[in-house]
Amino acid sequence: MARVCFSCLLPASWHFSVSPINTTTRQKVAFAGVLFTFCLMSLLIFMEYQYWRPQLGNKELEKYLARIEDMEPTNINDADLNYGVVIDCGSSGSRVFVYFWPQHNGNPHDLLNIRQMKDKSRKPVVKKIKPGISTLAFSPDKAMDYLRPLLRFAADHIPMAKHKETPLYILCTAGMRLLPESQQETILQDLYNKVPVEFDFLFSESHAEVISGKQEGVYAWIGINFVLGRFDHVEDGDDAHVAVTVSSNPNQGSVVRKRTVGILDMGGASVQIAYEVTNPVTFASLEQEEAARGLLAEFNLGCDVHHTEHVYRVYVTTFLGFGGNYVRHRYEDLIFNNATTTNRLLGQHVGVSAESPYLDPCLSLETTDTIQKDEQILHLKGVGNFDECCKQIKPFLNKGNETNTSFNGVYQPPIDFYNSEFYGFSEFYYCTEDVLRMGGQYDGVRYTKAAKDYCATKWATLKDRFDLNLFSSHADLYRLKYQCFKSAWMHEVLHSGFAFPADYSNLKTVQLVYDKEIQWTLGAILYKTRFLPLRDIQQDAIKTNNSSWLRFSFVYNHYLFFACFFVVLLAIVLYVLRLQRIHRRAQQELQWLEEGEPLTEGA
Repeated sequence: MARVCFSCLLPASWHFSVSPINTTTRQKVAFAGVLFTFCLMSLLIFMEYQYWRPQLGNKELEKYLARIEDMEPTNINDADLNYGVVIDCGSSGSRVFVYFWPQHNGNPHDLLNIRQMKDKSRKPVVKKIKPGISTLAFSPDKAMDYLRPLLRFAADHIPMAKHKETPLYILCTAGMRLLPESQQETILQDLYNKVPVEFDFLFSESHAEVISGKQEGVYAWIGINFVLGRFDHVEDGDDAHVAVTVSSNPNQGSVVRKRTVGILDMGGASVQIAYEVTNPVTFASLEQEEAARGLLAEFNLGCDVHHTEHVYRVYVTTFLGFGGNYVRHRYEDLIFNNATTTNRLLGQHVGVSAESPYLDPCLSLETTDTIQKDEQILHLKGVGNFDECCKQIKPFLNKGNETNTSFNGVYQPPIDFYNSEFYGFSEFYYCTEDVLRMGGQYDGVRYTKAAKDYCATKWATLKDRFDLNLFSSHADLYRLKYQCFKSAWMHEVLHSGFAFPADYSNLKTVQLVYDKEIQWTLGAILYKTRFLPLRDIQQDAIKTNNSSWLRFSFVYNHYLFFACFFVVLLAIVLYVLRLQRIHRRAQQELQWLEEGEPLTEGA
């Protein structure tokens, strides 16, 4: 087959143009293609970080960065920050908390990112005064004078230009609840009339109130779950999930979201429990159903009432008289009366002197104590029997045999112990950490053994350990003396009262969460400002309508951006393939020229 050399037909001056591409040129072309692709991918990553991330909601990186920012002073020069003030008027004093949050991200499924304000020294903006506001029961016209230092403190930390849009909430708790309603109203009325005169905060009559114990418990539950990120409804992440049936809309089916945590709190006088009830509840009787209505709270934390993903049903109740100190007093009354009755009926003298003490199983071994009542003194000596102590104090729970009940026969919805998580505060933490040094993840078997060993340890040995600073810095001699009793009471409250299984492992006893104290006031402002994101969402919608052309830019249209990227990438591939074809054709022509064979086209 004859071949025709087309290059031979070209002018001599043109022959160089069909010379083959050398290796150096090919390397330069390949390097240019790789460099262009690298630059394009870098641009993609840059745009992802700069423009898309703010629209993705609260991802793990944002939460991590937010925790770092929590350690820094609040930037009061940032015009986009919003502020809120909550005053907790408690029984022994009042405290003001100042919070702040950036503009809402525009996603109606996300909550406001509310954080506690920090001053220039990186300290929380908090101020406390004593005594409680309830001491003004007979001088209600001084309520404004009482709170003025707290209000001035908050006003000094919030930029003046932000005062008119800063909500102020004055929430009164236990001390005010003990006053007659008429005295409560006169104190609040003084605040209604005078606060707006002196301060420009966003304040109305509905912003000052006496909240119930149930509200306080719900706010505490909201606060810890918010800090733990359990309201961030994202599909990724390692947090456990749970299917929740919202009773207000049973036809919609269940909502799968992050599992929330319950809280256990034991003070000196009371015990409180709060947890989410994920399924509709049933009742054993009409009386139980009626009583349960006051213990269940269902609310929507979202800014859109039509969205049910932020609807929560929470059981919360406070048991007055079941705190560690109060029950100890009840126990002492019991053993004092028992000893007195026994001595009178049998003619004995048990406990009347230190030489013939009453043997108390709830005091550690050889620990001595006294009880004084009606000018009589009962001398005690510990025998350190943990099991016997639990047996003697268990009746104080007053728990009946009816199902789904706890202390005093109060209704308690079933807990899914195999898919639940609880945090224990106050005495739950002190009992496990101060002496036993077991705070954190709770292990019922280890705790019971440690408590038994402590009760069976002689007082002299415990005192030596205390002098050697082997216990927590918060432990004192009072804690050492009554640790045996309190550890037994905590055990009974948890496992007999609330019916937690002995091997339950999803309880953490803590004092701080993420190195900070969780206040119910955080939950209060989160709940009361839940509709504010609508304002930011509406403003974003107006901006979007005024600049609709941005919808078609690659920043706001992900699909268009990716399409452009793949078109450019395809062009690079086609260009490289064309260069390869040209190179192969040039190599063939060079070979034919060297061999002197003519080129022909066709047969």
